[in-house]
Amino acid sequence: MDLRSVDVGLLPCQQYDRRLIKQGVARLLAALELQVAFGSRVLLKPNLVIGGRNNGLPCTNPEFVAAVAQLFVDHGARVMVSDSPAFGSAKGVMASCGITEALKGLPVELVNFSAVRRLKLPCGISVGIARQALECDLLVNLPKVKAHGQLFVSLAVKNYFGALVGFQKPWLHARYGDVDNRFESLLIDLLAVLPNGVSLVDGIVAMHEDGPANGKPFPLAVIGGAVNPVALDTALLAILKLSPGQSPLWREGARRKLIGSSAAELVFPLAAPAQLAVDGFSAPERLKPVTFHPGRLVVGAIKRIMARFDHQP
Repeated sequence: MDLRSVDVGLLPCQQYDRRLIKQGVARLLAALELQVAFGSRVLLKPNLVIGGRNNGLPCTNPEFVAAVAQLFVDHGARVMVSDSPAFGSAKGVMASCGITEALKGLPVELVNFSAVRRLKLPCGISVGIARQALECDLLVNLPKVKAHGQLFVSLAVKNYFGALVGFQKPWLHARYGDVDNRFESLLIDLLAVLPNGVSLVDGIVAMHEDGPANGKPFPLAVIGGAVNPVALDTALLAILKLSPGQSPLWREGARRKLIGSSAAELVFPLAAPAQLAVDGFSAPERLKPVTFHPGRLVVGAIKRIMARFDHQP
């Protein structure tokens, strides 16, 4: 993934109106000078945490996903949609949170991540990444702006964790969550092995106070985009008026001196963060341990198996 860009597109967007979102996303892509070749394979990767929870708030909004899908279809792309949810299958979660219904009638393929390619990250950890994510021509990351109980916030960089398939996600939490900054390091290292693409963030109604599933709605009224997810996260933290240093992922990027981790180097071809900044967004002051207790890991595995049977496509 190319992490050299410092351009971040930001726009106000007040509501989940598909037409308005599509127009806004088109402006973001134009500002980023991102062109889509006819016939290219595009994978949309929304945030599919878990279906049927909190009125769908933890997941990328169905109208946002549909607007982006329609835009790429209009450009002649072959569009797939998938993620690796915490519980259940991607198809099951998409059905329960409304994405399947929103995409009805569009020539879009909804898939479950199944085939895996194992790669060793620069930090030395070996992971299994969905082949669909590695073999697409353009990986379109669709994160939801959320507070996060373990990582302070969940934004563009964190959403790429869903490219890992299945039970290894909680296992990586358990194995590396309390080992220095190893967990944050592997999340940053994922960016080095994933293909080029763009992050388009759903910040129309964010989730604050708690997360990644049980927070409360917050009317942020923002959409944004960037080729470099590190730069997008830095801009979003400024909009939320949160100290970047409170985010373990931002700290890891800054420690490595990644391009985009300094707000001073960012370029905003549309709106600037100060024009969209909000008061009142609350993220956890005290973070929970990233690691999982072994008992919780076993319970989580049972829940995942049951959810998969409950949400068969």
